Amino acid sequence: TVMAFELPALPFSYNALAGKGMCQETLELHHDKHHQAYVTALNGFVDSKPELQGKSLEEIILAAKGKADLAPVFNNAGQHWNHILFWNNLSPNGGAIPGALEAKIKQDLGSIEAFKEDFKKAAISQFGSGWAWLVLTPSGKLAVTKTANGSNPLAEGQGQALLGLDVWEHAYYLDFRNRRPDYITNYLDKLANYEFAEAQLKAA
Repeated sequence: TVMAFELPALPFSYNALAGKGMCQETLELHHDKHHQAYVTALNGFVDSKPELQGKSLEEIILAAKGKADLAPVFNNAGQHWNHILFWNNLSPNGGAIPGALEAKIKQDLGSIEAFKEDFKKAAISQFGSGWAWLVLTPSGKLAVTKTANGSNPLAEGQGQALLGLDVWEHAYYLDFRNRRPDYITNYLDKLANYEFAEAQLKAA
């Protein structure tokens, strides 16, 4: 039998972010319905395509990238990868930037304010659905990037993702309606798990 991909549990309770701008219903829908649907679809594709079997999630994303016949595989594998990172990017104690990451942001991006402005710009200007990212580029510098739909820094060769913000409407509509900029600001100031980002940075 093929080893199926699985939906990871949230690293916090469903109501843990309710006071921080992400209600329980958003997390139940986003995690249990949307993310689960990507996993279920991905497993269906892998089941039907022997050439994908035994491959890691990263290998599937890179194998499917840019191939029209594998676009649905790429989209669902990409979204599974993106959401695994996204749940780790959120924290009930989010918003505080630890020292090593703060120093690196200042060194590479100018200031914390400049980083947040760049990130907001990227996330607001991603037309339609997609993601905004803080990445460690192959050159060893931090950069803010964005990707459309289910793509990500792995697929685009942008480097190692430290933070990724989902700007699909299902990520914020219950909490912020159509006010994407408010959702982004709230994420950066109250929800972003910068400890996780710093750990990713050190591991890289």
